[in-house]
Amino acid sequence: AERGLKYALATKAVLGKNLMGSIQKKGTLGALAFCNEKAYPLTDSMSVVHNASIKRVSDKPRNQNNLANKTEKKQKLGLPENNKEPQPIVDLLDDKVQVYYPITTNAMCLQCHGKPNQDIEKPTLTRLAKLYPEDKATGYNINQVRGIWTVVFDK
Repeated sequence: AERGLKYALATKAVLGKNLMGSIQKKGTLGALAFCNEKAYPLTDSMSVVHNASIKRVSDKPRNQNNLANKTEKKQKLGLPENNKEPQPIVDLLDDKVQVYYPITTNAMCLQCHGKPNQDIEKPTLTRLAKLYPEDKATGYNINQVRGIWTVVFDK
């Protein structure tokens, strides 16, 4: 669990740092370009670094390539209680370990994943519709589970 969690959090940190930098330099619209063009390559590079499969999935994906499969959809990753860190779920397979860890929303996330025309501004909604015609990743509030990290590595 610790190893899978470490990989997920390291990947989250790399994506988050780059996303925040894009928002600071180019605003929310500029950050959309980052997510659309760079999130996959950065996640893939972290998979190579850790010799693991690392991906973000959701039952309400923005990019349909991030749609959770049947096994991933069954994971019940609720919010932490008493302000404690959420705990990963670990599946031990024959020769692999699979770790699931929740992706929760914060205030920054709502700029693109919040409520349309309330949290998400019109120009952002327009760009989202162009980049992701099948977008289902909106309507969230702060501290909701938006998806999960799935990390698979050799035992």
